[in-house]
Amino acid sequence: MSNHHILQFETATQVCSAALSTNGETIAFRDVNEPNIHASRLTLLIEEILRETGLSFPDLSAVAVSKGPGSYTGLRIGVSTAKGLCYATDLPLIGIDTLAGMAAGFKELHKSSLDADTWLCPMIDARRMEVYRAIYDQALRPLAPVSATIIDAQSFDTLKSGQRIVLFGSGADKLNTLFSGNERVEIIADFKNSAQHLSHNAYRKFLAGEFVDVAYFEPYYLKDFVTTTPKK
Repeated sequence: MSNHHILQFETATQVCSAALSTNGETIAFRDVNEPNIHASRLTLLIEEILRETGLSFPDLSAVAVSKGPGSYTGLRIGVSTAKGLCYATDLPLIGIDTLAGMAAGFKELHKSSLDADTWLCPMIDARRMEVYRAIYDQALRPLAPVSATIIDAQSFDTLKSGQRIVLFGSGADKLNTLFSGNERVEIIADFKNSAQHLSHNAYRKFLAGEFVDVAYFEPYYLKDFVTTTPKK
């Protein structure tokens, strides 16, 4: 079987990340967790991982990008970089749902400690008590669609008796005290988005030929971007 190398970007949150996978397995990645550095660092990360692996653009089979929801500016930079590379190299483009990528990455990191029936709820911070979230089972099948949701102490009261759910991501980190004492809701802090979490989904979509139209592909912002005037 020939090797299929896919270049991957994750810029939906504060983390700026690039990775390279071969047949669905990550072979190199770079994560930088600093605010407002996507525009200046993403192309440098790409150069670093290509140099590390000894690969060049003619060796690649596709480019994959985390498509959102998430940071408006981060998503715009990641998608525009991916589209620019695809135009220049004639590579196909794969769009990966950001929350689905998070769920896949979290499961891989915690597969030895997760109960088989625990639901996964990746969350990205929106503002105040609002998050972008979705819910998946252990097979990574979606149980609740991607949505912008205001979280309160009653948000998961509809869980059946004995059902457990784990919350993770930048949106979950601000909920530490909200569910204290609730045995059905667990928060795993400090999970960070990474392009390496896209590897399995990107390869699956590549094999299925699930590519997006480079000319018309846009990030999935979920909500309209609203500019505000800074307070004096």
